[in-house]
Amino acid sequence: MPRQSNPTTDAREAAPQTGKIRRLHLPQKLRNLELFLLIIACGINLGAVVLVQLGALGQIDTTLVLLGASLSGLVFALHIMLRFVAREADPFILPIATLLNGIGIAMIYRIDIANNEAGWESAAVRQTVWSGLAIACAITVILVIRNHRVLFRYTYVAGFVGVALLLLPLVPGLGREVSGARVWIGFGSFATFQPGEIAKIALAVFFAGYLVRNRDSLSMVGKKFLGLRFPRLRDLGPILVVWALSMSVIIFQRDLGTALLYFGLFLVMLYLATGRLSWVLLGMSLFLGGAVIASQTLDYVNGRFTNWLDALNPAVYDADGGSYQLVQGLFGLAKGGLIGTGLGQGRPELTPVPQSDYIIASLGEELGLAGIFAILALYLLLVARGFRIGFAGQDDFGKLLGVGLSFVIALQCFIVIGGVTRVIPLTGLTTPFLAAGGSSLVANWIIVALLLRLSDTVRNQPRLVV
Repeated sequence: MPRQSNPTTDAREAAPQTGKIRRLHLPQKLRNLELFLLIIACGINLGAVVLVQLGALGQIDTTLVLLGASLSGLVFALHIMLRFVAREADPFILPIATLLNGIGIAMIYRIDIANNEAGWESAAVRQTVWSGLAIACAITVILVIRNHRVLFRYTYVAGFVGVALLLLPLVPGLGREVSGARVWIGFGSFATFQPGEIAKIALAVFFAGYLVRNRDSLSMVGKKFLGLRFPRLRDLGPILVVWALSMSVIIFQRDLGTALLYFGLFLVMLYLATGRLSWVLLGMSLFLGGAVIASQTLDYVNGRFTNWLDALNPAVYDADGGSYQLVQGLFGLAKGGLIGTGLGQGRPELTPVPQSDYIIASLGEELGLAGIFAILALYLLLVARGFRIGFAGQDDFGKLLGVGLSFVIALQCFIVIGGVTRVIPLTGLTTPFLAAGGSSLVANWIIVALLLRLSDTVRNQPRLVV
């Protein structure tokens, strides 16, 4: 005899199956969306290289186009790998990083053409090779780290590695001084590498693990003053140590931007862990006080402030190492106007080092204000996705790590772009994914890999619906 239909029972039996179907279909939709966006990103990158060639040369050279195609193949390999080992990873992060990386290569190639540099020794080819190595590192990180919580076990190891990498350029015979800053290392005739770029990732892991372990003593104890609860003197140790480390970078390595990056990262993660505004006020007071003292005692820092505040003064503009670069970059941005001169049709090479420190000015000249806004929107979306991943996590370590890694990209963009546009004093940091520099590319692609792993872990948490 056939069983009578019971709507209530049928609904109960169908509910788990429906949930299972939804669970199975969600990863497929995420990866298909990522594939669609990757195709668009790679198409834009290819179009940018072709437009540069047509604008600057009047013809198409297939050498860099083929190199770009091989790089796109590596990106699609990363996408295929995500379908198996991180099926629920965020679908927007990889396409955004790919698009920014490709736009940077196209602009570096355009500057190579202006400087009559071609072949395998050109900056664009080196950037493409470094991009391939960086993406390979990202693939390795995702394969090796199957759960971000594993990093919590190595909190103090990460701290030791971060400090060691930061101090490597000070080792005699190993450190290299480039453009007045001693933040590079080199091995004989081999290319130089900036270990501080990797150090920021190790320090982010250390800060996240340390603050999770010591959050209670840093957030609940202290005396109230003017409505704010300030920490005890004995609890000031962590922030004083990081402040001293940042000041040593300014003094011994002559790098204001890196010092600001490390200290800002720790301060934001400390505020997120404790929720105490007093830490932010103390931290900002310490750093600003140190910067003022450094500007009065160190010629390097004083020169940065002079170039920033009095850039158009002829005495400063003509001085050796003066504001010439800053002013030329501002003129280039002004020439770009609203829609730019067009790829391959500007004169970005007139600004010193336009492919690294001033690649934003180069892009602003040829893409205009509209192009710069589009690039800033990409950065904003990348950082927003990173923040979303961090705040969606249920474990405190993952939350701090996700927000910290995303904030590194945000703060670095602000420091670089703010310096180029004369909002803040100019520093020597690179624009993430865009500027020429192998160490920066490797570090930023590792951050992408960690955010992808974090997002996959967050979506796989049982009680979370994303």
